[in-house]
Amino acid sequence: MISGILDISDSNRLHIRVLEREKQGNGGGTSLVKKQKIYYGWIMVIVAAIGVFFSGPGQTYSNSTFIDYLIADFGWSRTEVSSIYSMATFFAGLIMIVVGRFIDRFGQRLMMVGVGVLFAIALFYNSLVTTLPMLFLGFFLIRLLGQGSMSLIPTTLVAQWFVKKRGVAFSLMSLGGFISSAMFPIINIWLIQSYSWQVAWRFWGVMLLVVFVPIAFFFVRNRPEDIGLVPDGHAEGPKLNLKASMEIAEVDWTLKEAMHTRTFWFVLFCVGVPAMVNTGITFHITSIFGSQGLSVQMAATILSMMAFVGIPMSFLSGLILDKIKTNVALMIIFGLEVILLLLLTVMTTNVLAILFGFLWGVAGGIERISLKAIWPNYFGRRYIGSINGVSSTVMVLGSSLGPLPFGAGFDVFGSYQPILLGMIVFPVIAFILSVLAKKPEKTINV
Repeated sequence: MISGILDISDSNRLHIRVLEREKQGNGGGTSLVKKQKIYYGWIMVIVAAIGVFFSGPGQTYSNSTFIDYLIADFGWSRTEVSSIYSMATFFAGLIMIVVGRFIDRFGQRLMMVGVGVLFAIALFYNSLVTTLPMLFLGFFLIRLLGQGSMSLIPTTLVAQWFVKKRGVAFSLMSLGGFISSAMFPIINIWLIQSYSWQVAWRFWGVMLLVVFVPIAFFFVRNRPEDIGLVPDGHAEGPKLNLKASMEIAEVDWTLKEAMHTRTFWFVLFCVGVPAMVNTGITFHITSIFGSQGLSVQMAATILSMMAFVGIPMSFLSGLILDKIKTNVALMIIFGLEVILLLLLTVMTTNVLAILFGFLWGVAGGIERISLKAIWPNYFGRRYIGSINGVSSTVMVLGSSLGPLPFGAGFDVFGSYQPILLGMIVFPVIAFILSVLAKKPEKTINV
């Protein structure tokens, strides 16, 4: 009987999970499985969605509600606050590689609890900010712990519990992000206007400690194997034959091993492009629309439309992703991005603007799921924290670089058309790399 994890090579620590083991030695896992009416992985999806929701205090859609009040209270300029926010985001992004390694070392449960507590402390700290250096540290902490870590850890948790149903699981998890982006600005404004911006920071700190941290502590289990399960809901034991085991087995790559494949670098480039292009468009969308003779109200409508289209598209893309190759989904994303940039250059009517908003939502829905799923799909679950940490760093750095070329291009040319046309080169390159980014194969020496 083959049991547990089979070590193939000491040099590369290749692991193929052969998921057939006897009932003995499961640490009570088999008895736990018998008591479950639903697969425990779906509980992990709910917890992950809650985690993504509570990343809100570190996200731009929440932080933007505080900016005007900080400027009014302390007399800082908008340029000062914006520059500090960009720098804090940049440095926080650099550290995400370390966060990914910590996830692999300590597991999602300990990291969720630890980050949740530290994030709450950071929010209390932000309520005490009175100087620009304090503001930089506050922004740095909430971007690192909230926008970065509270998004990365849930993603790696879901990746551990699902293989064949990974796309659907990520789709359900993404609901936490949609609900967060819809609720946080409204709640923040109410708290700030009813009490103060300091109270708003403290409110979310308390909510993290009394809601999220206990949920993470009592419910999170790092891997299905920890409780006698395997990915997607199969119980481990003699009834699971070798053929069925191998169907859901994955080959695990370390970060170092993954970095020696061209696919890793191709996908990494593909991760950075949407972050840069979409952030640039979003940051300047009001100005872009105005330069085309469209109203501010239409720009706001398109942003809302993108979100509403993105919700069902995320579910649909999750189902599709479980049926097609992941790099095909990437090809669709970048094909749509080329169309979107071209549309922006000729978008002079509301009809074209609505078409743009719809396609933007479609592309965003596919992107939200595909870029999360491709790393575990290609490189396995065991070292997904380290690998996803690098991806998160590139994504954050890409988003920090996005607005600059649009703004500089407009200042130089007096129009967005040249920079929009110039930006097309990035999704075109990413499309080509997506075609080449096939799932890598690893030589197994038994």
